[in-house]
Amino acid sequence: QVQLEESGGGLVQAGGSLRLSCAVSGSSFSTNAMGWYRRAAGKQRELVASITSGESTNYADSVKGRFTISRDNAKNTVYLQMNSLKPEDTAVYYCYINCNYRLMRNVEIWGQGTLVTVSS
Repeated sequence: QVQLEESGGGLVQAGGSLRLSCAVSGSSFSTNAMGWYRRAAGKQRELVASITSGESTNYADSVKGRFTISRDNAKNTVYLQMNSLKPEDTAVYYCYINCNYRLMRNVEIWGQGTLVTVSS
C-alpha cells in the first residue's frame, strides 16, 4: 500500500511564506508525477503545481513566480514552497502522485489535505 503524509499547512499573514511537504511511503512502487491541488471554499479543485520524474514543472498562472515545487526522490517527498501568499491562496491543499504500483501503471493516490489560511 502506498500512502501520502502531508505537513506544513497553517495560518500565515498575507505576504508570508509556508512550505508544504508530502512524504510517500510504502513498497513496490515508483513515482511518476507528483504535485499539489487545492480546493478553496465554494470553488472547484484546481491544479497548483506538478513535477514529473524528469523534474519538469507546471504551475497554475495564479501562483507562477510565487510558488516553487520540488521533489527529493531519495526521500520520496515532494515540496511546495509558497511565498508572497495572498488571501486568495486560502484553501485545502492536496498532495497527489501518479505512480506505478506492483503491476499497475499510472495509479493516482491522494493525500488527506492540509489547510492553508492566509489572513489579510
